[in-house]
Amino acid sequence: MASLHTISPHSLLPLPKSIKSTSKILPNSQFIGSKLTHGMNLSRKKQRTDSWVLNSVVQEELDFIPVQSEDFTDQQEEVVMSQIEIEGTELATQVGQLSFEGFSSASSSGIEDDGEARQREVEMDRLIDRTINAMIVLAAGSYAITKLLTIDHDYWHGWTLFEIVRYAPQHNWSAYEEALKTNPVLAKMMISGVVYSVGDWIAQCFEGKPIFEFDRTRMFRSGLVGFTLHGSLSHYYYQFCEELFPFQDWWVVPVKVAFDQTAWAALWNSIYFIALGILRLESPFTIFSELKATFFPMLTAGWKLWPFAHLITYGVIPVEQRLLWVDCVELIWVTILSTYSNEKSEARITEAAEASSE
Repeated sequence: MASLHTISPHSLLPLPKSIKSTSKILPNSQFIGSKLTHGMNLSRKKQRTDSWVLNSVVQEELDFIPVQSEDFTDQQEEVVMSQIEIEGTELATQVGQLSFEGFSSASSSGIEDDGEARQREVEMDRLIDRTINAMIVLAAGSYAITKLLTIDHDYWHGWTLFEIVRYAPQHNWSAYEEALKTNPVLAKMMISGVVYSVGDWIAQCFEGKPIFEFDRTRMFRSGLVGFTLHGSLSHYYYQFCEELFPFQDWWVVPVKVAFDQTAWAALWNSIYFIALGILRLESPFTIFSELKATFFPMLTAGWKLWPFAHLITYGVIPVEQRLLWVDCVELIWVTILSTYSNEKSEARITEAAEASSE
């Protein structure tokens, strides 16, 4: 305390005006003590303030850091969950795409397999049809050639090949004339059946079908009509025509040709067309509507061929041999007739098949 009393009051810092104006002037000792007390109080207050600030800062830091850490963790968790959800969605999408692609590829492969199977079946059916048709053609051709060449097989003893070929046509003609005397209607029916079958085959080849891919049913129908109707009706028609025009003058031939190409051609074309429609199991309305549409085209088409052929038929050929000559020409005519009578039916069948497939 003695040292404190020795301190000069002049060495102390001046007080602020606010203190000067409000504080009383104390003695040195009292002033110094009060100053020290005030300083200590200030230091305590400062310590308390610093401690409070530090505690506040620490508390804020302690409060702030967990919150920030917790928020950041939540954000990380939310981000991770979002990424997981996005990746899961993408994975599901990829799985769906893969499954869809697998299903699509499986479906497309299944469709392709079905298409290839159908194509193989179609090719197999076509191969079977070609084989059957080739066997029919070869069998019929072999039989016909064998019958024609072996007409004299009972007399071949000692014959050469040249003699067989030389006498075969003559003896076949003699056999035909004998058949006409024995059973003329059946002989003419056989000839007409063969001609109408071959004529329809030629018509189908002319329409663009390969030689061994013809329609057997259609050829059979045409041959059946030729066998049952054309041969027998033609036999009686030519006899009727001779009785209708019994004259031997030159003008009789053009009259017979005109009658043939009007009355008989119209009648026979209609019979042929109606008979084929019945064999195709078509309705009467369909048959007569198609006949009406093709009647005049068929009739006028015949006028381009038959008038010239019938000048020979009625001017040169005897009555019993006329059908053979006519059947030879009919190899051309049946091609035209069969084309006219079948094109509308086949077009209708094709349209029906396309409509059913759609």
